[in-house]
Amino acid sequence: MKNSCSGIILAGGLNTRFSGKEKAFLTIDGERIVDRLYRIFREMFEEIIVVTNDPIKFLDWDAHIVTDLFPVRSSLTGIHAGLFHSRTPYAFFAACDIPFLKKEVVESVIGAITPDIDAVIPETAAGFEPLCAAYSTRCLENVRRHLTKNRLKIQLFLKKMHVRTIPEERLRRLDPQLISFFNINSPADMARAEALHGAKSERDC
Repeated sequence: MKNSCSGIILAGGLNTRFSGKEKAFLTIDGERIVDRLYRIFREMFEEIIVVTNDPIKFLDWDAHIVTDLFPVRSSLTGIHAGLFHSRTPYAFFAACDIPFLKKEVVESVIGAITPDIDAVIPETAAGFEPLCAAYSTRCLENVRRHLTKNRLKIQLFLKKMHVRTIPEERLRRLDPQLISFFNINSPADMARAEALHGAKSERDC
């Protein structure tokens, strides 16, 4: 799977709630979120792609740095760019604002890939987690059509694809608190992330 699946970090958000600061570069206990993600990806994927609209900030990375092909700011645009540039038949995507992604969750997702499946997506009581999921490059044309029609919801293009979900019960065996899917959208989320990290550190002692 290491040679048939790429790891793609989506780092193209507007970050308006952080005064334009890249969420990827927010730090938890002195470590940037993107460094946490990259550390996991480096162990698992031969090809790592970062999708960003500010590529100069990522030039020091040993990764393929790409930008959106469509002039529309959306997560679906980032998925399109990642799949377009991927040299492997599948790609695992992670948003740049999930600081607690567990390697075991990634392994569970990519381990569920089979040739007949177009996407593997974790599903919890909150719904799909499409930005912590794997997609086949077969999705590319369908994604392009949706972007052309300005239909930007990921769930819409998935309706015509063969999707396999990872149920919450299995996910909780790997990540009991489901913190892999905790994302930072605001300063309040950042404060909660720091509190979660502190609680985790106490449990690990």
